Amino acid sequence: MKIPDRLVHTAFYRFARLEQPGEVAAQLRQLLAQRFAQVTGSILVAPEGINGMLAGPPQAVDGIEQALSTDLAFAGAFAGMAFRRSDCTTPPFGRMKVHVKKEIVPLGIDGVDACRTGTNVSPQAWRELIRDPDVVLLDNRNSFEYRLGHFRGAVDPLVANFRDFPAYVQAHVDDWQAQGKRVAMYCTGGIRCEKTSAWMQDMGVPVFQLEGGILNYFAQMPDAQADWQGECFVFDNRVALDTRLRE
Repeated sequence: MKIPDRLVHTAFYRFARLEQPGEVAAQLRQLLAQRFAQVTGSILVAPEGINGMLAGPPQAVDGIEQALSTDLAFAGAFAGMAFRRSDCTTPPFGRMKVHVKKEIVPLGIDGVDACRTGTNVSPQAWRELIRDPDVVLLDNRNSFEYRLGHFRGAVDPLVANFRDFPAYVQAHVDDWQAQGKRVAMYCTGGIRCEKTSAWMQDMGVPVFQLEGGILNYFAQMPDAQADWQGECFVFDNRVALDTRLRE
Protein backbone atom coordinates (compact mmCIF):
# COMPACT_ATOMS: atom_id res chain seq x y z
CA MET A 1 0.00 0.00 0.00
CA LYS A 2 1.34 3.43 -0.96
CA ILE A 3 2.11 5.60 2.07
CA PRO A 4 0.12 8.89 1.94
CA ASP A 5 2.03 12.17 1.77
CA ARG A 6 0.75 13.09 5.22
CA LEU A 7 -0.22 10.86 8.13
CA VAL A 8 -2.13 11.79 11.27
CA HIS A 9 -2.14 9.76 14.49
CA THR A 10 -5.21 9.84 16.73
CA ALA A 11 -5.51 8.31 20.21
CA PHE A 12 -8.76 7.93 22.12
CA TYR A 13 -10.54 6.07 24.90
CA ARG A 14 -13.84 6.12 26.71
CA PHE A 15 -14.92 4.27 29.80
CA ALA A 16 -18.51 3.30 29.06
CA ARG A 17 -20.64 0.30 29.97
CA LEU A 18 -20.90 -1.83 26.83
CA GLU A 19 -23.38 -4.68 27.13
CA GLN A 20 -22.23 -6.40 23.92
CA PRO A 21 -18.55 -5.57 23.31
CA GLY A 22 -18.30 -8.33 20.70
CA GLU A 23 -21.01 -6.67 18.62
CA VAL A 24 -19.28 -3.29 18.95
CA ALA A 25 -16.02 -4.85 17.73
CA ALA A 26 -17.80 -6.45 14.77
CA GLN A 27 -19.33 -3.09 13.80
CA LEU A 28 -15.90 -1.46 14.02
CA ARG A 29 -14.28 -4.10 11.81
CA GLN A 30 -17.01 -3.70 9.20
CA LEU A 31 -16.82 0.10 9.29
CA LEU A 32 -13.04 0.16 8.94
CA ALA A 33 -12.97 -2.41 6.13
CA GLN A 34 -15.73 -0.79 4.09
CA ARG A 35 -15.01 2.91 4.52
CA PHE A 36 -11.56 3.42 6.03
CA ALA A 37 -9.24 0.85 4.51
CA GLN A 38 -6.32 3.34 4.62
CA VAL A 39 -6.50 3.54 8.41
CA THR A 40 -4.18 1.32 10.47
CA GLY A 41 -3.79 0.84 14.20
CA SER A 42 -5.30 -1.00 17.12
CA ILE A 43 -8.63 -0.81 18.96
CA LEU A 44 -9.53 -2.66 22.16
CA VAL A 45 -13.16 -3.13 23.15
CA ALA A 46 -14.30 -4.45 26.54
CA PRO A 47 -17.36 -4.30 28.80
CA GLU A 48 -15.79 -1.20 30.40
CA GLY A 49 -15.31 0.74 27.13
CA ILE A 50 -13.00 1.39 24.20
CA ASN A 51 -9.31 2.28 23.77
CA GLY A 52 -7.68 2.92 20.42
CA MET A 53 -4.76 4.32 18.46
CA LEU A 54 -5.17 4.85 14.71
CA ALA A 55 -3.28 6.53 11.88
CA GLY A 56 -4.04 7.44 8.31
CA PRO A 57 -4.53 10.35 5.88
CA PRO A 58 -6.19 13.34 7.56
CA GLN A 59 -9.48 12.93 5.69
CA ALA A 60 -9.75 9.27 6.68
CA VAL A 61 -8.94 10.04 10.32
CA ASP A 62 -11.57 12.80 10.29
CA GLY A 63 -14.06 10.26 9.01
CA ILE A 64 -13.42 7.52 11.54
CA GLU A 65 -13.48 10.01 14.44
CA GLN A 66 -16.83 11.30 13.19
CA ALA A 67 -18.20 7.78 12.80
CA LEU A 68 -17.15 6.75 16.31
CA SER A 69 -18.84 9.84 17.73
CA THR A 70 -22.10 9.74 15.78
CA ASP A 71 -22.72 6.37 14.07
CA LEU A 72 -26.02 4.88 15.25
CA ALA A 73 -24.35 1.45 15.49
CA PHE A 74 -22.61 2.62 18.68
CA ALA A 75 -25.81 4.03 20.25
CA GLY A 76 -24.10 7.20 21.47
CA ALA A 77 -21.65 5.32 23.71
CA PHE A 78 -18.71 7.30 22.32
CA ALA A 79 -20.39 10.68 21.77
CA GLY A 80 -18.13 13.50 22.95
CA MET A 81 -15.08 11.25 23.19
CA ALA A 82 -11.81 13.19 23.04
CA PHE A 83 -9.30 12.49 20.27
CA ARG A 84 -5.62 13.38 20.75
CA ARG A 85 -3.88 14.02 17.43
CA SER A 86 -0.29 14.31 16.29
CA ASP A 87 1.38 14.33 12.88
CA CYS A 88 3.50 11.37 11.79
CA THR A 89 6.66 11.03 9.75
CA THR A 90 7.08 7.31 10.41
CA PRO A 91 3.97 5.17 9.71
CA PRO A 92 3.00 4.21 13.29
CA PHE A 93 1.30 0.90 12.50
CA GLY A 94 1.56 -1.89 9.97
CA ARG A 95 -2.05 -3.06 9.92
CA MET A 96 -5.47 -2.69 11.53
CA LYS A 97 -6.49 -4.80 14.55
CA VAL A 98 -9.71 -4.80 16.60
CA HIS A 99 -9.74 -7.02 19.70
CA VAL A 100 -12.27 -7.84 22.40
CA LYS A 101 -10.71 -7.94 25.88
CA LYS A 102 -11.82 -8.36 29.48
CA GLU A 103 -10.57 -4.81 30.22
CA ILE A 104 -9.30 -1.99 28.02
CA VAL A 105 -6.60 -1.36 30.60
CA PRO A 106 -5.83 -4.15 33.10
CA LEU A 107 -5.23 -2.82 36.61
CA GLY A 108 -5.24 -6.30 38.13
CA ILE A 109 -8.03 -5.52 40.60
CA ASP A 110 -11.54 -6.82 39.99
CA GLY A 111 -14.65 -4.70 40.21
CA VAL A 112 -13.18 -1.26 39.56
CA ASP A 113 -15.82 1.06 38.09
CA ALA A 114 -13.72 3.37 35.92
CA CYS A 115 -16.80 5.35 34.88
CA ARG A 116 -16.44 6.99 38.32
CA THR A 117 -13.08 8.67 38.30
CA GLY A 118 -10.96 11.27 40.09
CA THR A 119 -10.66 15.00 39.46
CA ASN A 120 -9.43 16.00 36.01
CA VAL A 121 -7.02 18.95 36.01
CA SER A 122 -6.46 21.06 32.90
CA PRO A 123 -2.87 21.45 31.63
CA GLN A 124 -2.88 25.09 32.72
CA ALA A 125 -3.97 24.26 36.28
CA TRP A 126 -1.68 21.21 36.38
CA ARG A 127 1.40 23.40 36.26
CA GLU A 128 0.40 25.11 39.50
CA LEU A 129 -0.81 21.92 41.17
CA ILE A 130 2.43 19.99 40.76
CA ARG A 131 4.44 22.81 42.30
CA ASP A 132 2.49 22.54 45.58
CA PRO A 133 4.77 20.98 48.24
CA ASP A 134 1.78 19.13 49.72
CA VAL A 135 1.22 17.21 46.47
CA VAL A 136 2.73 13.80 45.71
CA LEU A 137 3.37 13.71 41.95
CA LEU A 138 3.11 10.12 40.72
CA ASP A 139 4.16 8.88 37.31
CA ASN A 140 1.53 6.23 36.51
CA ARG A 141 3.60 4.47 33.85
CA ASN A 142 6.21 1.77 33.66
CA SER A 143 9.68 2.61 34.91
CA PHE A 144 11.30 2.51 31.46
CA GLU A 145 8.83 5.18 30.32
CA TYR A 146 9.76 7.34 33.31
CA ARG A 147 13.45 7.03 32.51
CA LEU A 148 12.87 8.24 28.94
CA GLY A 149 11.08 11.35 30.18
CA HIS A 150 8.94 12.65 33.06
CA PHE A 151 7.60 15.73 34.82
CA ARG A 152 10.23 17.33 36.99
CA GLY A 153 9.82 16.25 40.59
CA ALA A 154 7.74 13.19 39.75
CA VAL A 155 8.08 9.93 41.69
CA ASP A 156 8.99 6.78 39.78
CA PRO A 157 7.07 3.88 41.42
CA LEU A 158 9.62 1.48 39.86
CA VAL A 159 7.04 -0.83 38.30
CA ALA A 160 7.54 -2.98 35.23
CA ASN A 161 3.83 -3.47 34.55
CA PHE A 162 0.69 -1.42 35.17
CA ARG A 163 -0.68 -4.29 37.27
CA ASP A 164 2.14 -3.66 39.77
CA PHE A 165 1.10 -0.05 40.40
CA PRO A 166 -1.61 -0.77 43.03
CA ALA A 167 0.95 -2.48 45.28
CA TYR A 168 3.03 0.71 45.29
CA VAL A 169 0.00 2.79 46.24
CA GLN A 170 -1.02 0.38 49.01
CA ALA A 171 2.50 0.51 50.46
CA HIS A 172 2.50 4.32 50.69
CA VAL A 173 -1.10 5.45 51.12
CA ASP A 174 -1.02 5.47 54.94
CA ASP A 175 1.99 7.81 54.95
CA TRP A 176 0.35 10.14 52.42
CA GLN A 177 -2.81 10.32 54.49
CA ALA A 178 -0.88 10.88 57.74
CA GLN A 179 0.99 13.78 56.12
CA GLY A 180 -2.19 15.27 54.60
CA LYS A 181 -0.85 14.82 51.09
CA ARG A 182 -2.88 15.01 47.92
CA VAL A 183 -1.96 12.80 44.97
CA ALA A 184 -1.49 14.05 41.42
CA MET A 185 -1.06 11.37 38.76
CA TYR A 186 -0.26 11.45 35.07
CA CYS A 187 0.20 8.97 32.23
CA THR A 188 0.57 9.13 28.46
CA GLY A 189 -3.03 9.73 27.41
CA GLY A 190 -4.99 9.64 30.66
CA ILE A 191 -6.48 6.14 30.58
CA ARG A 192 -4.28 4.52 33.23
CA CYS A 193 -4.92 7.40 35.62
CA GLU A 194 -8.69 7.19 35.21
CA LYS A 195 -8.70 3.50 36.05
CA THR A 196 -6.35 3.95 39.03
CA SER A 197 -8.08 7.01 40.47
CA ALA A 198 -11.45 5.24 40.41
CA TRP A 199 -9.92 2.56 42.62
CA MET A 200 -8.01 5.00 44.87
CA GLN A 201 -11.10 7.06 45.68
CA ASP A 202 -12.46 4.09 47.61
CA MET A 203 -9.36 4.33 49.82
CA GLY A 204 -10.15 7.90 50.82
CA VAL A 205 -7.26 9.44 48.86
CA PRO A 206 -7.83 12.79 47.09
CA VAL A 207 -6.69 12.09 43.52
CA PHE A 208 -6.05 14.61 40.76
CA GLN A 209 -5.20 13.50 37.22
CA LEU A 210 -3.81 15.36 34.23
CA GLU A 211 -6.63 15.79 31.72
CA GLY A 212 -5.71 14.04 28.47
CA GLY A 213 -2.36 12.96 29.86
CA ILE A 214 1.12 13.97 28.78
CA LEU A 215 0.22 14.26 25.10
CA ASN A 216 -2.52 16.78 25.85
CA TYR A 217 -0.11 18.74 28.04
CA PHE A 218 2.35 18.94 25.16
CA ALA A 219 -0.43 20.03 22.79
CA GLN A 220 -1.82 22.72 25.11
CA MET A 221 1.36 24.14 26.64
CA PRO A 222 3.83 25.72 24.17
CA ASP A 223 6.48 25.85 26.92
CA ALA A 224 5.90 22.30 28.21
CA GLN A 225 9.67 21.79 28.35
CA ALA A 226 9.70 24.02 31.45
CA ASP A 227 8.00 21.21 33.37
CA TRP A 228 9.03 18.14 31.38
CA GLN A 229 12.43 16.50 31.16
CA GLY A 230 13.24 14.19 28.21
CA GLU A 231 10.79 12.62 25.77
CA CYS A 232 7.50 10.77 25.98
CA PHE A 233 7.34 7.10 25.01
CA VAL A 234 4.47 6.20 22.67
CA PHE A 235 3.22 2.70 21.89
CA ASP A 236 3.84 2.63 18.15
CA ASN A 237 6.64 2.71 15.58
CA ARG A 238 7.49 6.34 16.33
CA VAL A 239 8.85 5.23 19.74
CA ALA A 240 8.94 8.69 21.38
CA LEU A 241 7.80 12.32 20.97
CA ASP A 242 9.27 15.56 22.25
CA THR A 243 7.28 18.34 23.93
CA ARG A 244 6.23 19.67 20.52
CA LEU A 245 4.82 16.24 19.56
CA ARG A 246 7.64 15.63 17.09
CA GLU A 247 9.31 12.25 16.60
